[in-house]
Amino acid sequence: MSEAVASKLSNRVWIMILAGAVIVTLSMGVRQSFGLFLGPLGLELDVDRQTFGLIVAGQNLLFGLLQPFVGAWADRHGAGKVAVVGALVYVVGLAVAAMATSALGLAIGFGALVGLAMAGCTFTVILGAVGKIVPADKRTLAFGIVTAGGSFGQFLVVPAAQGLLDALDWRWTLFVMGGLIALIIPLALGVAGKPPAAISAQDGPPIREALKEAFNDRSFWLLNAGFFVCGFHIAFVGTHLPSYIRDQGLPVEVGAWSLALIGLFNILGSWLWGAWGSKRSKKGLLALLYALRAVGIAVFLLAPISPASVLIFAAVFGFLWLGTVPLTNGLVAQIYGLRHLSALGGIVFLSHQVGAFLGAWTAGVAFDATGSYLLIWLVSIGLGLLAAVANLPIREAPLVRPETVPAE
Repeated sequence: MSEAVASKLSNRVWIMILAGAVIVTLSMGVRQSFGLFLGPLGLELDVDRQTFGLIVAGQNLLFGLLQPFVGAWADRHGAGKVAVVGALVYVVGLAVAAMATSALGLAIGFGALVGLAMAGCTFTVILGAVGKIVPADKRTLAFGIVTAGGSFGQFLVVPAAQGLLDALDWRWTLFVMGGLIALIIPLALGVAGKPPAAISAQDGPPIREALKEAFNDRSFWLLNAGFFVCGFHIAFVGTHLPSYIRDQGLPVEVGAWSLALIGLFNILGSWLWGAWGSKRSKKGLLALLYALRAVGIAVFLLAPISPASVLIFAAVFGFLWLGTVPLTNGLVAQIYGLRHLSALGGIVFLSHQVGAFLGAWTAGVAFDATGSYLLIWLVSIGLGLLAAVANLPIREAPLVRPETVPAE
């Protein structure tokens, strides 16, 4: 390969990584601010925590159910078109939520439409596109850079959302956020184009055979189990932490800054976990990460509550927040190949979203039943330890196939 061709390839790689990171910054940044809306819209529309938690849970579940199909389409046709459609639906969903007069309107906007939209403009589709053009030894690091984009968005967008809520109201804040999401449409040019022609039979069999071999592989289900726990943790903390903090008598601003601090420290965490995953055992790092989450939650519950303890917990949990994403997707690529990375990664992500559904919803149910989130905090500790154990037996090597399957 000539230096000019190598340079062009390098430029293309960086354009896709940076465009993908900004797309995830916007889509996830807006999404992570939704917990701030529980207070103001709950008062105006008479929506309790269980109902709001169920709406967010339904969004997460729909997001996950669609992801394998959207991922398979992106594997075949490229991520750019998928991201544009996702952004358009996202804008409509935020507008519908902004005009809602009841829980039903929120369920359609926040729940159904945003859930549909996020399947097209967040991690799985973008990482699938990036993974196909980045060298294997840099792939997990590239995944970490893109994942960090979601955290950078959380750091920027969540405090901005709180400022808009203070200055305007929750309806106008959602319209402003819809304008931010519209920026994804031109950014989609950076991830546009069909996957490279070289991604063919040598990188995995046709989709039906790929699904069959993954479903028959124990490691695939262990990855699903771990990512289920990740979704439970993130949805519970992201949706209910501001309310938990407010219940402890701390100022509402502490809740907003805790979410922002999670995003800030996950910028570093996503990059570092991704970088470590390019050089060390990904399954070992995943086991360590989940165990550290369990320890972090336990220490947070045992320590006296204060603004300082909340922000320290947010920083620690932020460092562990989405480090699972580059490691998990890196294992999917390493074990099953690149050809159906978005589709198989989408199935693993579905388990993440099932966990997210339960994390967001059961926390609201538990609070309404007991007046406390303690039960869900304890469940989160137990799940973290189980996820750590589940990742250890994963076979961290490419599947050995008896012969090359002809291209479709």
